[in-house]
Amino acid sequence: MGKLVNKKCFLLDMDGTIYLGDKLIDGADKFLEELTKKNIRYIFLTNNSSKNRSSYLEKLGKMGIVTDIDNIFTSGEATTIYLNGIKKGAKIFLLGTPALEDEFRQAGFILIKERNQEIDFVILGFDTTLTYEKLWIACEYLSEGINYVATHPDFNCPLDGGKFMPDIGAMMALIKASTGREPVVIGKPNRYIVDAVLEKYKLNKEDLVIVGDRLYTDIRTGTENGIDSILVMSGETDRDMLDKTEFVPRYVFDSVKNIIDEL
Repeated sequence: MGKLVNKKCFLLDMDGTIYLGDKLIDGADKFLEELTKKNIRYIFLTNNSSKNRSSYLEKLGKMGIVTDIDNIFTSGEATTIYLNGIKKGAKIFLLGTPALEDEFRQAGFILIKERNQEIDFVILGFDTTLTYEKLWIACEYLSEGINYVATHPDFNCPLDGGKFMPDIGAMMALIKASTGREPVVIGKPNRYIVDAVLEKYKLNKEDLVIVGDRLYTDIRTGTENGIDSILVMSGETDRDMLDKTEFVPRYVFDSVKNIIDEL
């Protein structure tokens, strides 16, 4: 485990890694305290773009986690960084919640909500306020060849009690069926979200370790982007899934609490 001691920043998934639903995973607070004590940075890295950083800060606070808003990084913010690298102040049609709309406005983008306008991008976020009208307008723009970007690829968003709600991946499939178009996808496991983290926080890949409970997003992000990864067994993945996966983590722990002794 010697190599883990040398890491300067932990990229932390949240749901299934730090908390489950609205309940903190046992020892997660102690783990974060230990990172801070040892002057090791941590960044909460989430694919869920239905909330912005302020929303996550509030949720963490309710569970007793006091942190800085700069320690939270979403696929929504990563998407704004990616787009600003192409065209600052672009005009976009956004499928997203009011929180995601605010994030894009604050990043300097112009939100267009009507059809038959001149726009630069159609952006698909995790839109829990989605309407048929929004989908219809998006498909019209995409059929005209407008650039298409999605914040992340997850098909479902897990809920308490083993339930789930449809996520962006399901909407991508619907839009593809209508238009034949597929987006550039920013979030985990794709390199764009890693590039955005490196750019914003001025980090190097060798300084990072990514921690999460999902093999096909968190661990795959590590294996496909040259970043060491830690799988925690506190969320989605079970031993059978781990035995069969092609995305093999460098380290495996029962939960983040068990990482403390290796720091």
